[in-house]
Amino acid sequence: MSEAEINKIIANNINKLLNMRNKTQVELADYMNVSQATVSNWCKGLKTPRMDKIDKICVFFNCKRSDLMEEKDETTESYYLNDDAKEIAQFLYDNPEYKVLFDTTRKVKKEDIDFVKQMIDRVRGDGDDTNC
Repeated sequence: MSEAEINKIIANNINKLLNMRNKTQVELADYMNVSQATVSNWCKGLKTPRMDKIDKICVFFNCKRSDLMEEKDETTESYYLNDDAKEIAQFLYDNPEYKVLFDTTRKVKKEDIDFVKQMIDRVRGDGDDTNC
């Protein structure tokens, strides 16, 4: 794989992670202690971060090296930040009566979503309300 191809993959992944995490290039530059121009060059695919910078970027995004350095199939990319949230979000999507919770599931712990779901079930009369 050529350097240009690697740069493009890393650029796409950094841009995707910035977007997913609602972060800016300025925030990443500040965290990395580099200029905004440096981050801009990474995001445009003009330069590749050194491996120590890759590792620090991974800490910033709370992701793996592969999330930055490997080309990802867009159809398998997940909107959700963890598998538990993805699983419960699919349930919420498949059950429209719980739709009010759908958008909140992206960053919320599974236990919290389950708790709110149980509350909705109780209010609707679907759950075992002997503990109420």
